[in-house]
Amino acid sequence: MDNMMVSRRGLAALGVAGIAASALAACGNTSAPAEGSAEPAGSAPAATSDVELQIFAANSLEKAMPEVEKLYTEQTGVTFADTQYKGSGDLVEQMRGGAPVDILITASAGTMDDAEEAELVDAATRQDMFTNELVIVRGEGADVEIASLEDVPSVEGNIAIGEPGAVPAGKYANQALASVGLYSEAEGEGGAYDASIADRISVADKVGTAAQWVSTGDCTIGFVYTSDVYRYDGIEVAYTTPAESHKPIVYPGAVAAGSENADAAADFLAFCMENEDALAIWAEYGFELA
Repeated sequence: MDNMMVSRRGLAALGVAGIAASALAACGNTSAPAEGSAEPAGSAPAATSDVELQIFAANSLEKAMPEVEKLYTEQTGVTFADTQYKGSGDLVEQMRGGAPVDILITASAGTMDDAEEAELVDAATRQDMFTNELVIVRGEGADVEIASLEDVPSVEGNIAIGEPGAVPAGKYANQALASVGLYSEAEGEGGAYDASIADRISVADKVGTAAQWVSTGDCTIGFVYTSDVYRYDGIEVAYTTPAESHKPIVYPGAVAAGSENADAAADFLAFCMENEDALAIWAEYGFELA
């Protein structure tokens, strides 16, 4: 996406285009089954109504995931427990504490690396699922103008950024700021902000909180994902950060090592990536397949 100011309505239009592209890609990659073979890739597995899956998912999936879960339940009978949507680091810490989980989906490769190193997930099931963009949002209709990251210090008011130790969007934001000398650590964590913005940084517990602070006017701008503009009213994109200013934004998913429903969990991950209706939902909320 070019660096430009994009309204929520404009992003919705882009999402519709994404739906069509995703559906065409899925159709193009699905070969016809041989006579007598199982249903084609992208169809739902056989119904297993006695299974309930517990998913831990990055906060930015909070709107799209329930729709995909509902679709899956309608097609298979598999149900879902109260899916947890939090900062990726917080989810991993809950798993370390013994929380029962079937599937983990994080908003950064590094957080999933932590879960894998702690043997909290089955490494063989890990796959990159989605990508996203890091954007700076402003209140809808606000007159804030941002043409580059160097313009951030000139913005009056507070700046919402996720806590980098738990919120990947916060780490990506700090990496972007570091690329223009406004943060002291290129990795995006453990550093200090430039004096021009240091006293105006508002640290959020999750990326959704950062978006909400901008929508309510508590912060003038905030660093969030493109998908968050679909989740919250009252915000719009003021600037899309250059892809090279931060590490790639990738959402890995994996079956939890302690899952008692490992096969069903793996089937659901496959459904997320292959089913045409599921692909359309992800595209509608601004996610692209990795």
